[in-house]
Amino acid sequence: MLDRRLNAFRTDLAEKRLEGQVEALRFVEGRPARLIASTTAMRPQPSTTSGMDTELLFGEPVSVLDRANGWAWVKSGVDDYVGYVEETALGGPGAEPTHWVTAPRTFVYSEPDMKRPTATALSMGSRITVTGEAETRGTRYLLVDGGAVIAKHVAEVDMPISDDYVSVATRFLASPYLWGGRSGFGLDCSGLVQLSMMMTGKAVLRDTDMQRASIGTEIGRNELKRGDLVFWKGHVAIMVDAGMMIHSSGFTMDVSHESLADAIKRIEPMYGLPLLCRRPS
Repeated sequence: MLDRRLNAFRTDLAEKRLEGQVEALRFVEGRPARLIASTTAMRPQPSTTSGMDTELLFGEPVSVLDRANGWAWVKSGVDDYVGYVEETALGGPGAEPTHWVTAPRTFVYSEPDMKRPTATALSMGSRITVTGEAETRGTRYLLVDGGAVIAKHVAEVDMPISDDYVSVATRFLASPYLWGGRSGFGLDCSGLVQLSMMMTGKAVLRDTDMQRASIGTEIGRNELKRGDLVFWKGHVAIMVDAGMMIHSSGFTMDVSHESLADAIKRIEPMYGLPLLCRRPS
C-alpha cells in the first residue's frame, strides 16, 4: 500500500504520476509554488485543529495539487511529504533562490542596518533570493525582497556548510522540542536529523520510521561511533561519540546531550530497547 505521507492521493484527486496505481476521479499535475511564511505547518487535514505532521521553511518549493476553503493540498519539493498548508503561506514560483540560511536562526531587517526594525526571522535551511548587497558600519548585508540579512548568516543555496552533520546538529543545542518541527525555532527528533543532514548535502526522508528503513546500513550497538543513529520506536538519536548522543527529546523538551546508557535505561520502561542502529552512508 502506498504511503499517504509520500504519495498524494484521495478518492477525488491524485497526482498524475499515480495514474494506474490508485483510483481517483481526477489525476492532476501539481502547480509550482514557494513558501513565503517563515515556517509553515503541514497538516494531515485542512484544519488548524489538526496536528502538525511536519514543517516547511521559507522559500522551499512545493507542488500544489488542490486549493479549497483557504487551504492548499501540496507535496514538498524537498522531501516529497504530502499534506495541507494554509494558502496564505504560499506565493508563486518566484525567482530561483540564490542562497540559504546557515545560522540556526537569523533576522530579516527592514533595511541593511541591525538597528532598524526586523521584518521577520528565518530558520537555517530557509531559501532566499539575493538581489544586491550593502554595508553599514562595517557589517555586510545581502538584500532580499522585503529587507536585508546578515551576509555571514547565509551561503549559496544547497552548498554544504560542513562535512560533519553532527557538528550542525550541536548548533541547535537548547532549541525547544516541537512535535513536527524541523526549524531552528523548534525541532522533533527526526527533524533534527533531517535538517542537520540537509545542510551537509545529504537528503533523507522526514519521519523516524522512514529514516529507520532507509538511511545507510544497519550496524550493531557495539559498533557505534560519531554520526551513527540509534532508533527506538518513534524516536531517533545521533551519536556524538561511542557513548554520548544528541537528540531532540520530549523528555527534556529541547535538543540536549545524553549518554546512550542513560537513555536506554530511561526509555525502556515505556518504549522498550532500541530497535536498531544505522550508519549513514
